[in-house]
Amino acid sequence: MGICSSLFLRFSFSLVAILGMGVFALPSVSYAIDLAMTIEEANEAIVAGRQTMETAESVEDIAAVMKASEQVIRVGADPEVDPCGAHAILRTRRYWLEYFGRREAAESKRQKKDIRMPETKIQEILVMPYLEVEVRLCGGEEFFAEGAEVALQQGTRMARPVDIGPAERGRKNPGPNSSFRSRFTARFAYADFDPQAPGTLAVFFPDGTLINIPADFSKIH
Repeated sequence: MGICSSLFLRFSFSLVAILGMGVFALPSVSYAIDLAMTIEEANEAIVAGRQTMETAESVEDIAAVMKASEQVIRVGADPEVDPCGAHAILRTRRYWLEYFGRREAAESKRQKKDIRMPETKIQEILVMPYLEVEVRLCGGEEFFAEGAEVALQQGTRMARPVDIGPAERGRKNPGPNSSFRSRFTARFAYADFDPQAPGTLAVFFPDGTLINIPADFSKIH
């Protein structure tokens, strides 16, 4: 488990059920991947995440907030336009700060008192050395993504993940066509790539298939 996973366990908020779909507006701002955030900027990110969840009154609202939070950190195909298009979710330091802000708001509502993340945990996020990348794909059978690997290419520079998780068993897509959705997660060391430049996530399959996902880090929140 990585730093984010341990934070999730130690900062033990109750999980909020996330069901349904919808559209929930978030500010349209591009930050690129910022590795020099101050504690003040970190707190601003937490507040921003908290505010989006404070306005959520229903399960559908919560689902819409979570969906919108992924839009600003997604590269590749837009699943609203191409449900089977390959894409990836890039969980940056800022993402995790806003994530915990949303958790603060949800848990504050549940406990009917203000819940805040300890500053020591904020400091841990600010020095996290890895970018978490969740790759989402479609294939023709439920185990199509087993053994898939990913690398990050920027010009002649190729970064390999420091670790990679197993692919999920595919879930069948609705509709008459037989296709399945799967995903897996990899972590890349920030020291191994340029976090503010464009690149490509190259996904390799054991049968030799290659899928390229364009990833312009300069446009990531």
